[in-house]
Amino acid sequence: MCAIRALTLALSLVVCSLFAFAPAHAQVAIGISVDIEPPPLPVYDQPPIPAPGYLWVPGYWAWDDDTGYYWVPGTWVLPPEPELLWTPGYWGWSDGVYVFYDGYWGPQIGFYGGVAYGFGYTGLGYEGGYWRNGAFFYNQSVNNISNVSITNVYNKTVVVSNTNNVSYNGGAGGTTAKPTAEQLAVEKERHVAPTAEQTRNVQAAAKDPTLSLNNNHGHPTVAATARPAQFKGPGVIAAHPGKPVAAVQPQGHRVVGPGNAATTPGNKIGPAITTPGTKVGPAPAAPGTKVGPEIREHKGTGGGGPPPGATVAHPPTPQASRPTPPPRAAAPPPPPRAAAHPPPPPRAAAPPPRPAAPAAKPKCQPGQHC
Repeated sequence: MCAIRALTLALSLVVCSLFAFAPAHAQVAIGISVDIEPPPLPVYDQPPIPAPGYLWVPGYWAWDDDTGYYWVPGTWVLPPEPELLWTPGYWGWSDGVYVFYDGYWGPQIGFYGGVAYGFGYTGLGYEGGYWRNGAFFYNQSVNNISNVSITNVYNKTVVVSNTNNVSYNGGAGGTTAKPTAEQLAVEKERHVAPTAEQTRNVQAAAKDPTLSLNNNHGHPTVAATARPAQFKGPGVIAAHPGKPVAAVQPQGHRVVGPGNAATTPGNKIGPAITTPGTKVGPAPAAPGTKVGPEIREHKGTGGGGPPPGATVAHPPTPQASRPTPPPRAAAPPPPPRAAAHPPPPPRAAAPPPRPAAPAAKPKCQPGQHC
């Protein structure tokens, strides 16, 4: 009995040690790949902050298998805990398709494809503010905080070198940014999933027909909102008018390949919905164990590619058309039925009657010669 307890304790210590020393993982592709480029980012103003302590989360284009691309409005969000910053999700280019990488909360800003989302997100890092001693200090030059009383403020001019509104990294026409050494180090830090409010914001956007690209042509009437999932009333900001973006029929553009499981028809495709406060990434593995499929980088004409450590979905290998099968041979005729049981053989004829025995000689009478 003592030996069994000791063995159980030893196994528990080994398992705990594997989890303790398992490497942290960076943002991971959530299994969405599309073979048509995401639309440009709409131009819009930032709504006023609802209260001190909120951080700005920029809007982005998400994908839906029924309607195609739809806009998730930018909004103000309370971080899940102090000292965390939001790294936005982005679309990247890999092996001929556009793959979405989910955003996450972390102590530092990671790689988000060089996409200039605005309001402090210039494509590299974050200039909207910083944490110090548990308090967030806001940069007044990029945050709309004039309607509330906030003492932790400063003013720093932000120069944006990327003046276009492209929404993806790599491929033809995409941004050419690649992860820096600091951003690679961030990938090993602790990451926290989107909050419940962020999840509600995505779900509400997926159900709103006006946010579909095919209805708003790239200029949604709800480009940003002061509070998540509130698309009516004060604090709702419409996109600036501009050149219409062509509609995209979703049928045939969703790509399913290795590491990219097919979804149930009608499911809304947005960022991964996980329990708030959980780490973003695959389950921890033993040191030295490879995690996920092989990672390959496909450099398009515009350069760039997925960040190291990200899992990408590859398009399926085209298959040759199947030859026309030969006509089926006619079914052989059914075997003849077995004959009925043969009739019993005829009975043998009765043997001929025995000849009658000769009559007994009469006895000689006296005086006769017999």
